Amino acid sequence: MQVLIIGTVWPEPTSSAAGVRLLQLIHLFQQQNWQITFASSAQKSEHSFDLRGIGVEEKAIELNHASFNGYVAGLDPKIVMFDRFMTEEQYGWRVKEECPNAILVLDTEDLHFLRLARQAAVLNGQTVELSDLKTEAAIREIASIYRCDLSIIISSFEMDLLRQEFCIDPALIHHLPFMVDQLSEALTSALPSFEDRNHFITVGNFLHPPNWDSVQYLKSEVWPMIRKELPEAEMHVYGAYASSKHLQLNDNQNGFLIKGRAKDAKHEMLKHRLMLAPLRFGAGLKGKLLEAMEVGTPSVSTSIGAEGMHDDLPWGGSIQDHPVQFAKAALQLYRNKNEWVKAQNNGFRIVNEVFAKKDQRSQFIRRVSHLATDLDNHRNLNFIGQMLHHHTMRSTEFMSRWIEAKNLRGTS
Repeated sequence: MQVLIIGTVWPEPTSSAAGVRLLQLIHLFQQQNWQITFASSAQKSEHSFDLRGIGVEEKAIELNHASFNGYVAGLDPKIVMFDRFMTEEQYGWRVKEECPNAILVLDTEDLHFLRLARQAAVLNGQTVELSDLKTEAAIREIASIYRCDLSIIISSFEMDLLRQEFCIDPALIHHLPFMVDQLSEALTSALPSFEDRNHFITVGNFLHPPNWDSVQYLKSEVWPMIRKELPEAEMHVYGAYASSKHLQLNDNQNGFLIKGRAKDAKHEMLKHRLMLAPLRFGAGLKGKLLEAMEVGTPSVSTSIGAEGMHDDLPWGGSIQDHPVQFAKAALQLYRNKNEWVKAQNNGFRIVNEVFAKKDQRSQFIRRVSHLATDLDNHRNLNFIGQMLHHHTMRSTEFMSRWIEAKNLRGTS
């Protein structure tokens, strides 16, 4: 099958978990011998992954331009995957117009409306109520889910939220978490020991608001308590796209060190004894916490950080939402080898039982393959989706055509 992936940006796996996730999906599609084209209107950066190097065709496309219609019609993909709902809003109606029989898949990455509602609540010093989620962002994102034939939901928590609170038909959504390899005993036993590791680490793209808030919170509320008890310890902060604003938090005297981009985040993690991720808002799954578990680095995080990541299994470290308890848990794990080893083994178990299950991948491929043989019936059962294609997409189409016409007038 010919698969077209329309990306919000070009994948940067060294910059964000979203880039890692896209590559996981691409590899999964390639394992089915599907032909993949990745298209985006974004500019590439020096950190963009070389997709051509793994056999993926690359295509630069324009936003609000009729040239995309001709391109997608000529490609005639059997599957079109939109990277986040904004991309579906921009290109979905054009795909539907030119390739009406293409299977439309939405990769949500995380539920943006959930993250934005939580961010607003933190800024206002409030807790999030269900009514706070029913925003314009939620309307747009859920409308996109209805317009697509299948939406990939990365978090089990978000699956439950969509089904129970927003009454989304389970036939329209599929839970597919991060996909990693099984950890063997030989691999885990070869990792650096408790004694071989030192200091604390946190990782996260500085352009992502939850990560930047987490670093600020760590510096002001948590780290002073840890540093007081461990005056020789250092907090190493890694993250892509650190600007002068972010670098101002660097504090050599108190061991709070802004390191910038990590060429290999896992390599840096396995040198450290503990990962700290005091995330106060966010959504989806946290790639840094999974990577820490893969290399045997226990973590202290929050309920938001660990959400949807461990099913009913004990966490690979500690989950604390109050800064004092967060710091105490970090000190306990850092000092106590027995508790550290127990947390490390909990992390290995989470990796193998939640994220390394190959049947999750095969179930997703079976659902997509089934859609290819039963697409008309599937769409007939999604009447709300048909309504949204008829009405909502008309408005986005006309807005796009207006922008396109305006751009053409500007160049004439």
